[in-house]
Amino acid sequence: MRRFRNGLTLLALTTLPLCLQAEERSPPKWLVENCPECIEMAAEKTGVYILEKGEEALLGRAWLTQNAAHTIDVQYFIWSSDNIGTLAAEQLLGAAERGVRVRVLVDDTLIDAQDTTLVLLSAHPNTEIRIYNPNLRVGVNFWERMGNAFTKFRAVNQRMHDKTAIFDGVAGITGGRNMADEYFDYDHEYNFRDRDVLLLGPAVTEMTENFEEFWNSEFAHPVEALLDDVSRGLTAAAIKKKSDDLHAYAANPKNFEPQVRQAIERAPVKFPAIVDVMRWEDVSFISDIPGKNSGEEGLGGGGESTEQLIAAVRNARSSILIQSPYLVMPKGGIELFEELVDQGVRIRISTNSLASTDNIQAFSGYHGQRKALLEAGVELYEFNPYPAIRDELIERYPRIAVNNPIFAIHAKSMVIDDRTVFIGTFNLDPRSANLNTEVGILTDSIELARQLTESIERDINPANSWQTTLDSNPDSVVGRMKRFRLWVNSMLPLEPVL
Repeated sequence: MRRFRNGLTLLALTTLPLCLQAEERSPPKWLVENCPECIEMAAEKTGVYILEKGEEALLGRAWLTQNAAHTIDVQYFIWSSDNIGTLAAEQLLGAAERGVRVRVLVDDTLIDAQDTTLVLLSAHPNTEIRIYNPNLRVGVNFWERMGNAFTKFRAVNQRMHDKTAIFDGVAGITGGRNMADEYFDYDHEYNFRDRDVLLLGPAVTEMTENFEEFWNSEFAHPVEALLDDVSRGLTAAAIKKKSDDLHAYAANPKNFEPQVRQAIERAPVKFPAIVDVMRWEDVSFISDIPGKNSGEEGLGGGGESTEQLIAAVRNARSSILIQSPYLVMPKGGIELFEELVDQGVRIRISTNSLASTDNIQAFSGYHGQRKALLEAGVELYEFNPYPAIRDELIERYPRIAVNNPIFAIHAKSMVIDDRTVFIGTFNLDPRSANLNTEVGILTDSIELARQLTESIERDINPANSWQTTLDSNPDSVVGRMKRFRLWVNSMLPLEPVL
């Protein structure tokens, strides 16, 4: 959640249901040519590939965008106007210009694009942009914003945290990554250790249905309706100029690190290899309803994703391994963990340290619960901002090593009993439990569980994380100012919205 930005240089489009038979449409050419056997396997199972590295996650999105034949649907919490965000927007615009219908649904909270930019991009005949729960930014003036902050406190804090991208209704990507440099290992100062999954098969149908539910909900507002005064002043020339400017900006090597463009250009070679090593499993796509819950319980209320994850945790018999950037246990969470530990379940959690975290407010909540978690028998591992595996996390790390960038956890994942796997957007905190809508996948797969366990265990290795105990924690490695900010935030009644 560092740099909450939404440089909404994006676009949007209609979903093609994965059930190709129902649509009576042939499988897209890119799937036939690269994985013809996937068409038959996807009739019953979902293909899953864990995208551990940012560059690989970028390649998957780029290749699918370049090769989409019919539709692209995109749903994100943050879309930045930096290198990655601008390149992604330009790629989507290129898809729209070759006839692909594009839809983009984005949360309203931290949009930094100008109103005119949003309307110009949405004006393309093959694109459409909708804003989720607009009560702070788009179409809201200063006084309305202030009024909403005080009179609609829950609405202001109820956000769409979903992150999905669906291509031709056949392939989907979901997980922790927002559209910004730091989520794809291209920031020189701060990079997230994040995780996505690439999917082919029935789970993508569920993802598509969820997108449609959000797209058609009362919370999703067409940008033209929110910015009607701007829309009325549009001209065909202005629309064309905006498209030309975006393409020119993306084509200018001065505006981007060459490695970003080079990575995208390597996609045709690397993407087919990813599909070849997919695991085919029974996968459930878990999600919330628009609005999360009825709101009758104020800042509480839970949600469908919350209930499914709690049920999975309650079924643990031997072990739970969790990775979450923000660790603020919702009501009853510590008691549940203590009960499981008493039953012989080993619980290990990988999270950020004070030194690596991007969110002091969230860390203040964890700081207040840390002792109770340890006393409950939970093992805690706090990520080192300068882990020994830096050159393994980023292939191009030697080129940015001179900047000594900070690394932080942003992945939201879980392994239960060495077989049940969750990867998604759900942080282990009250905001994800009660306010923000979340998505992810649940599957029973010994092989995927092994892969994910190896990845998280590498992160909690002593060379990459500190194990926090009742007698020792790494808070003292940061400067006095950051510790002072932690103390100030710990005094505030923020826990329900952390």
